[in-house]
Amino acid sequence: MLEQDMYAVDDPEALRALIDANGWATMVSVGDDGRPVVSHLPILPDPAHPGVAIVGHLARQDGDHHRLGTREITIIVQGVNGYIPASFYQDGPYVSTWDFVVAHLSGTPEILGAEDTYQVLSDTIDHFEAPRPHPFKLSSVEDYAREIMPGTVGFRLVPTRIVGKAKLSQDKPAEIVDRIVDALKTDATHGDPDLAEAIRAANA
Repeated sequence: MLEQDMYAVDDPEALRALIDANGWATMVSVGDDGRPVVSHLPILPDPAHPGVAIVGHLARQDGDHHRLGTREITIIVQGVNGYIPASFYQDGPYVSTWDFVVAHLSGTPEILGAEDTYQVLSDTIDHFEAPRPHPFKLSSVEDYAREIMPGTVGFRLVPTRIVGKAKLSQDKPAEIVDRIVDALKTDATHGDPDLAEAIRAANA
């Protein structure tokens, strides 16, 4: 990914918030044959780590394909993003673009034992069930969960390299940013209030 100082995100709290709000991630590694290995999986910020670290789980066969724990992986966390039509600028010359927030977390993960993996599974369910009026608890089916858990591998990643990027129209004049934000709040086709808020915050 192209790294540009203008768009760099390196604040640990901002990165943890990005991970916390976007728990469906992509894992990429290089296979034995030199080809990319790609999986999709839920992740959480590691509650035991004060900095930027994650815990997650995936099918054991997926983990085997990645040789998980023996080689470097990259976890891609994608946040708010969307198409910005050139017509939003009401000025020119400009071209349409895509604004986005993303982070790449790279390193060699630690494979977790059975108890820590169970805790990751439980924490993951708690995280995504939290908004529900009657949250499901993994402990309510603990025997069954432990019976099928061997098909899952849990891991912790403390990244050795983090690249965060928030390309949110910071290169545009303030009046153009205002037009983009207003259009994202009202446009029938490409409206996106969450993206509008992110752009406003990045240009405050």
